[in-house]
Amino acid sequence: VSVASVTLCALSVQLLSEKISGAEGTKLEEDFLEMERKIEVTSKSVLDLLSKTTEYLQPNPASRAKLNMLNTMSKIRGQVKTTGYPQTEGLLGDCMLRYGQELGEDSLFGCALVDVGEAMRQMADVKDSLDINVKQNFIDPLQNLQDKDLKEITHHLKKLEGRRLDFDYKKKRQGKIPDEEIRQAVEKFDESKELAERSMFNFLENDVEQVNQLSALIKAALEYHQQSCEILQELSGKLQKRISSASSRPKRDFKPKSIRSSIEALDSNQHNGLSYSSSLKSTGTPSVCASVCVSQFVSIVALSPTVLLLLL
Repeated sequence: VSVASVTLCALSVQLLSEKISGAEGTKLEEDFLEMERKIEVTSKSVLDLLSKTTEYLQPNPASRAKLNMLNTMSKIRGQVKTTGYPQTEGLLGDCMLRYGQELGEDSLFGCALVDVGEAMRQMADVKDSLDINVKQNFIDPLQNLQDKDLKEITHHLKKLEGRRLDFDYKKKRQGKIPDEEIRQAVEKFDESKELAERSMFNFLENDVEQVNQLSALIKAALEYHQQSCEILQELSGKLQKRISSASSRPKRDFKPKSIRSSIEALDSNQHNGLSYSSSLKSTGTPSVCASVCVSQFVSIVALSPTVLLLLL
């Protein structure tokens, strides 16, 4: 039987003794236990922050899953360029641009749709920049913290617990085993305790690094909202100009065209190829209706970027 197998068996016996019979193991100092508690909470918070920050940047779980799959496939194929998350501002902007272009430049509402659509696309680009900024300056440093510093501390604590169990097992058998084995167990226990304690102390003393990372997150969010606000303010000015222009434009009178006059105007030799067209009745002038639509856009863009997204 190998030494490792014997040691593992001894540790299992000691652990079961403590769990089942309630035997007490060697107690560590309160300061040590408090540091251990803070490390555990920090580790949990980092894992949760990584998940929740990704959800904050990319709220649609279906789009997020699809994006991860596409980027994984790109890596497998050796493609450098990755697919970006479909920002909601960009999707809304594309919708507005499509219908604005279909309505044409002679439509006030169509021109306003194009204005807002282009602004939404700009906001989508700003949101992409936010994603990149937060990933580089917040998510990646936190991930590195989890993969290196916290992982190393966890390793030291697990090793300490194993040596503590070994020491308690041999201490209870004092007189039945050589004193040298107990002395070695004490030395290893002390060595592991010092390593774990030092690593936790250094980590907690330098937690200003995590504050710097939080500051980077807030700066990125602030920059995003400031740029979005500038885009919306410029857009609001454009729409106000369109409303003023529509208000000062002379109104056109509706002149109905009867089918009878259209038929009479046709050349007699084209009588067999007559085509009939109907005209819709209008209850108001086009410029007034379009002006109302643009006014509604102005009311929307006057809101903050966050409220605007919630309403849309």
